[in-house]
Amino acid sequence: MTSLQIRPNVLYFGTPVVLLTTENPDGSANLAPMSSAWALGRIVVLGLASEGQTGRNLVERPDLVLNLPSAVLWPAVERLAPLTGRNPVPDGKHAGCRYEPDKFRAAGLDPQPSVRVRPPRVAQCPLQLEARAQRVQPDASGDFLVVEAAVLVVHADPGLVVPGTDHIDPAAWDPLIYNFRHYFGLGPERGRSYRSETPR
Repeated sequence: MTSLQIRPNVLYFGTPVVLLTTENPDGSANLAPMSSAWALGRIVVLGLASEGQTGRNLVERPDLVLNLPSAVLWPAVERLAPLTGRNPVPDGKHAGCRYEPDKFRAAGLDPQPSVRVRPPRVAQCPLQLEARAQRVQPDASGDFLVVEAAVLVVHADPGLVVPGTDHIDPAAWDPLIYNFRHYFGLGPERGRSYRSETPR
């Protein structure tokens, strides 16, 4: 096999999208899309931009919810993508970003009370993981935060659960995947991110 040595701008090589809810200083909810998350047992490791409101919230208030959208929710995720909970907008944010205090409304999503943590869940997401950040620290570059969050409660749409078990049926779960700034399910592409640089 031959290969090319390349330097892509991003290395989002196909990871699930997470809508992360955290608590702002005034007690309101912040809702942010992210795609750098992976699980290690009951710990989920997150990679977040260090200058965003989500990272600031987790340093001060460690409760969070990882809401996993299905592929059909990609338009709501993309409505969230250019929004920030920081005012003024941080200099390092993408040029298309703007401040929005009510991201649930802006995305057309509904908050739902959590059981063990203060931030709300996203009602439309078929999987919701209530969690608490155990460690928040800068990554090696200093541009990002690495968050280790312990999962406390898992909420699942009954249609995703193998009857009589605590197992998710992978054939029933169609996660939204962020693949080199394009949205996919477990099939054909669903749409393009506003930040996509791939030629059409």
